[in-house]
Amino acid sequence: MTVSDRWLLPDGVEDILPPLAGQIESLRRDVMDTCQRWGYRLVIPPLIEYLESLFTGTGHDLELQTFKLTDQLTGRMMGVRADMTPQAARIDAHTLGDEGITRLCYAGHVLHTRPRHMLTGRTPIQAGCELFGSASETADLEVISLMLETLRVAGLPRVHLDLAHVSIYESLITDAGFDRDTEEAVFDAMARKSVPELDQLLGDCPAGSAGARLRELARVSGGVDALADARQILGGASPALDAALAQLARVADLLARDYPEVSLGFDFCELRGYNYHTGLVFAAYVPGHGDSVATGGRYDAIGSDFGRARSATGFSLDIRALVALGQRPYGRAGAVWAPADEDPALEGVISGLRMTETVIRALPEDAGVDPASRGCDRQLVKRDGQWVVEPLADKS
Repeated sequence: MTVSDRWLLPDGVEDILPPLAGQIESLRRDVMDTCQRWGYRLVIPPLIEYLESLFTGTGHDLELQTFKLTDQLTGRMMGVRADMTPQAARIDAHTLGDEGITRLCYAGHVLHTRPRHMLTGRTPIQAGCELFGSASETADLEVISLMLETLRVAGLPRVHLDLAHVSIYESLITDAGFDRDTEEAVFDAMARKSVPELDQLLGDCPAGSAGARLRELARVSGGVDALADARQILGGASPALDAALAQLARVADLLARDYPEVSLGFDFCELRGYNYHTGLVFAAYVPGHGDSVATGGRYDAIGSDFGRARSATGFSLDIRALVALGQRPYGRAGAVWAPADEDPALEGVISGLRMTETVIRALPEDAGVDPASRGCDRQLVKRDGQWVVEPLADKS
């Protein structure tokens, strides 16, 4: 390694510098403040945990994304968190152990072995909320509404929300009775929305069968019309399918009423998190950005792995990505420049100002420096024996 190589960062890892760092921190605070105003209590999970905990429930899907290391104290395998949702579930089920409804929120870095896609790095700043203890549709609506509110706080332009329900695919693939290899191939093609592959895999399924319905459903996506098409394809196939479609319709109607500015869609090929989601799932998108900016859904089974089964629903997002995509105004207030003067009275004035203002104290090396170059728009000057704040002199 050469001297210059020592300063290189790994691919997908970056320093976050001013003013971007300030923008990210400002949004993180506002998102967490918003969540707490909705009754969600802040938790700060550890950066590392034993693998058994990180891979519980939702964690199994994240195994390839998790960096692993050996605990030098115990010899057990540990992992650097790649998602904070399993940690929140552990805290609810084991650490807190509260009865009734528990609302938790969190924000912090997670680490991925590889970027999710070309436009992201390996160290996202994940924020999210989890609601435990309610299996109601009202809880799902609360979480979706809070997610949309955080996107509004982030200053995102037009938001599109896709709704789906994992029990639709689950019911159909179970009824189809495929062997394991075929089932895996269908799942992979469905997740990639590859209609030609599904036609090849399911083309021999008789009309009205579960396989034929899957093949037809893969062609359905879009707005309200897509939900009507899905009802035509799936209507009467099973009570579980009818219930899932009815729930999607009810939730969509309420969201359209409360958030008319958000466009709604239905994606019946949405299988993200299929192995742990158990009901309604959702993802938010913005124009010009191919990947979702926030995702979530119901995952009622995860708490049982921690010894306490709990209904749960939640969402998560990447603060760093929201700052890049949003149109949120950010302007750091100007600072006050204090001269390098040893007057004891100046120290008291500076201390008082720093309760509400940014004050930059000049050092001996700052002789001749323009305070404006340090972000200052005012200065402390001595007038009639008193230190007062005045605007910087206009040098134009």
